[in-house]
Amino acid sequence: MKLSVLVFITAMAVGLSIGLVNFYFQQSWYYMLISFGVSFITSFIVFYYLLEKYIYSKIKLIYKLIHNLKLGKDLKDALGEYVSSDPINDVEHEVKEWAGAKKQEIDILKKQEQFRKEFLANVSHEFKTPLFAIQGYIETLQDCITDDPEMAEKFLKKAEKNVERLSYLITDLDSISKLESGEIPINFEKFDFVVLAKEVMEGLEDKSRKKNITLFFKEKYMYPAFVMADREKIRQVMINLITNSIKYGKDHGSTAIKIFELHDQYLIEVTDDGIGIDEKHLPRLFERFYRVDSHRSREVGGTGLGLAIVKHILEAHQQIISVRSTQQIGTTFAFTLEKVG
Repeated sequence: MKLSVLVFITAMAVGLSIGLVNFYFQQSWYYMLISFGVSFITSFIVFYYLLEKYIYSKIKLIYKLIHNLKLGKDLKDALGEYVSSDPINDVEHEVKEWAGAKKQEIDILKKQEQFRKEFLANVSHEFKTPLFAIQGYIETLQDCITDDPEMAEKFLKKAEKNVERLSYLITDLDSISKLESGEIPINFEKFDFVVLAKEVMEGLEDKSRKKNITLFFKEKYMYPAFVMADREKIRQVMINLITNSIKYGKDHGSTAIKIFELHDQYLIEVTDDGIGIDEKHLPRLFERFYRVDSHRSREVGGTGLGLAIVKHILEAHQQIISVRSTQQIGTTFAFTLEKVG
């Protein structure tokens, strides 16, 4: 519509100009009117035909293609759709929107590529460390198995520990892969989370006692809290979070379990008063093999996959987990579970 008005105004201006010229040359109103009318009609037809054929129709085609390709249609099906009355502005809007979406896709792909590179490098490193250690122990065993049986036994035990570490790595990687693909089903059932949390704390008492760390519920959080979830997988979540708090907790410190009742959920917090985590590391804390301090992390053990497994388990429950921390004050992991009566 706007293009037609523009053509009409242009044709009128051209016709008026030609008419004025004729007026000055012929000095006759009669000839001027005839000339103006003929010029106007001719100009309008010519301009409209040219603009419609070579510009307007092309814009409509471009708009149809962009609009349909954005909807994910095949190129051969991208024609024949409805086009608005103002495709020029629509083309500009569509192109800007499409360009923005493509830029976001490219940014995401770049991040994924970087993550893939880091992940492969981390996997390689995590596997090479115990493999090289086992290789060294076996070579030493070959030299001392007959001359020094006692030393040989020590190397066998060290090799066994590294084999166990490899086994844990493979098991954890397999668990994450199956959780992502949905191969591990989530068996929902109603249970009391307080009872489960106490079972986990009792099972980890020996570990916490070695570092003189106290595990406790505050009295007001010890009432029954019935949730709908996979009991064994939530047990794994609690074991990983509490074990993590013990590893990085301070001697004679504590780890507290708190439960907050929300509208249709329970918010569970696992809080320690340990070394804390620098804020810059928090966004990447749930990535596979991401370690805040690689040297310290390997000293205290673990595969570097515990928090990634926790995140995947809770996502499979359609729940969320978050972390907040202050260095030298402590860390809190908080996650939600569906509440049931």
